Amino acid sequence: MSKAETSAISPTRAENYPEWYQAVVRAADLAENSPVRGCMVIKPWGYAIWELIQRQLDDRIKATGHENAYFPLFIPLSFLQKEAEHVEGFAKECAVVTHHRLEMRDGRLVPAAELEEPLVVRPTSETVIGDSFARWVQSYRDLPLLINQWANVVRWEMRPRLFLRTAEFLWQEGHTAHATEAEAREETLKMLEVYRSFAEDVLALPVVPGEKPENERFPGAVNTYSIEAMMQDGKALQAGTSHYLGQNFSRAAGIEFLDSDGQRKFAYTTSWGVSTRLIGGVVMTHADDDGLRLPPRIAPKHAVVLPVIPKPEQESVVLAYADEVAARLSAVCYDGQSVRVSVDRRDLRGGEKNWQWVKKGAPLRLEVGPRDVEGRTVALYRRDRAPREKEFVPLEKLVADMPGLLQEIQDNLFRQALEMRQSRTRTDIATLDEMREFFASGEQDGFVVAKWCGDVASVEVLEEMKVSIRNLPLAQSGTAGRCVLTGREATLDAVFAKAY
Repeated sequence: MSKAETSAISPTRAENYPEWYQAVVRAADLAENSPVRGCMVIKPWGYAIWELIQRQLDDRIKATGHENAYFPLFIPLSFLQKEAEHVEGFAKECAVVTHHRLEMRDGRLVPAAELEEPLVVRPTSETVIGDSFARWVQSYRDLPLLINQWANVVRWEMRPRLFLRTAEFLWQEGHTAHATEAEAREETLKMLEVYRSFAEDVLALPVVPGEKPENERFPGAVNTYSIEAMMQDGKALQAGTSHYLGQNFSRAAGIEFLDSDGQRKFAYTTSWGVSTRLIGGVVMTHADDDGLRLPPRIAPKHAVVLPVIPKPEQESVVLAYADEVAARLSAVCYDGQSVRVSVDRRDLRGGEKNWQWVKKGAPLRLEVGPRDVEGRTVALYRRDRAPREKEFVPLEKLVADMPGLLQEIQDNLFRQALEMRQSRTRTDIATLDEMREFFASGEQDGFVVAKWCGDVASVEVLEEMKVSIRNLPLAQSGTAGRCVLTGREATLDAVFAKAY
């Protein structure tokens, strides 16, 4: 019997990783394609995950002094024209509104009244937020200005994939203005660290924080920093970015202030963001051939109680006990919140119901039947173990152990992902021929950490391999060597990988 016949997801990771990913998203009931090409419908289970991501990240953002606001979805074309480099970087991805009314002609609705100025549907908000900042900032006393918004954006994606690349997606974008370069640079790295700690502590995603090379910078940025995660196929996923924009956008938008020395100066600005792509990263990092595996901190349900009722006359007793189990566990705190638990009372066969929760990635499944009622026990299944592996646990012990049990699952998922990344990271590749051989081997990909001379022109040779420099890790070794691309003397450590 093949692996595909014994696992819940087909094809398996080994057979077809891209198709396996799509199958997991469908089986976990996270999202589906919408009638609009490139867009998605985020279903309740998927959106509940996003809400938990949003809530916890929002708390961390606010803890650093930022406030939430909201800015328009539509951006006048003239705003983008003020920042030429920014426009060039996003021009091919922009959706543009040119009319404001529909009329019926020959039985068909057609655009009628043309706008005096086209409106760009928000691809990112630097220009429109800069317009507000120019009004809000008049004096050094108005700085720093620390703003975040949760919104949707549109980037016309030609090769969509649920969560990873869609024409419309959800995100947060932070925008700040500062009186000095030093403050703005400190802000940029501070928020990168917020993303790193959030990815690792909440999503259980090991990431590499570092600076992007010049050719990978955000359009208009002076410096761009990212956190890069490795997926189970060895490819990189850019999980978040933080940009030091210098005075580029403040000059274009006119964000000026009167400093304490009486001189008018342009502010130094930053921007940073993460998106629903994080959910795709969680899937590709933690899921297995039976479906999704969710870190408890973003699981909509920490535990699901599954009543097993062999005979109709046992129903009331078993359901009453299931409710008691749920109530006892709901009174327990994990990670500062009540344990999220529910009883699945649907009229479905036990095996079908159980496997649905396996595929959805619930950290714990708790079966209770007549014998459990008598013995005051539960049959415990952990999603970080084999789906059919179970143990019988006294209810009192389960209640006492629940916080530690959930944290153990959270830690196990991070450890497994970190071990995977470490096993798939090569530090011994020293020449371009060796790199070509590694990425052309036909085996699963990985990260190559090697020396780079910093010459942006040298990265052109990577295009044939579909490889890029993901970032220059903040934790540099400080040793000298030979550039893996040019053979010249080099001191920079760079992460090379294929990427999503």
